[in-house]
Amino acid sequence: MTQIPKSAAQLYETDFAAWTEKTVQLIRAGQFGQVDWDAVIEEIESLGRSERRELKSRLEVLLQHLLKWQYQSSLRSGSWRNTIDEQRHKIADLLQESPSLKSYPEEVLAQCYHRGLKAASNETELPINTFPMECPYSIAQVLDGEFLPDIIDL
Repeated sequence: MTQIPKSAAQLYETDFAAWTEKTVQLIRAGQFGQVDWDAVIEEIESLGRSERRELKSRLEVLLQHLLKWQYQSSLRSGSWRNTIDEQRHKIADLLQESPSLKSYPEEVLAQCYHRGLKAASNETELPINTFPMECPYSIAQVLDGEFLPDIIDL
């Protein structure tokens, strides 16, 4: 690869916003030899990982709130319902923007459930064995805007 001017490599490490602006200028001007391609590749890879991390995080919060909704029905609130709806909307937005991730929520459902389960147990102060150890909801139910789990009376 062509030697990158030291200042461009330093800019990536010291001022990310300035590096992105400079990189865009270089690419638009066709000055490809001056582009820090290793950094560009790193950032593109990071974008893909970021999308996956956000999907997992939103799925964990959604599962946590579905469990709370089901196991602490006497404490249900509009806030819980808004959180459920918001997570579903954001997941749908992510999947619409990146259709190649459509199968990803199902792939990580079990992992996300266990994290959501732990969070639900912590937040409700119910023993973790109060809840099913395996996800009781299908991915279709989890993502269905109309689905809310039935009440479990303790």
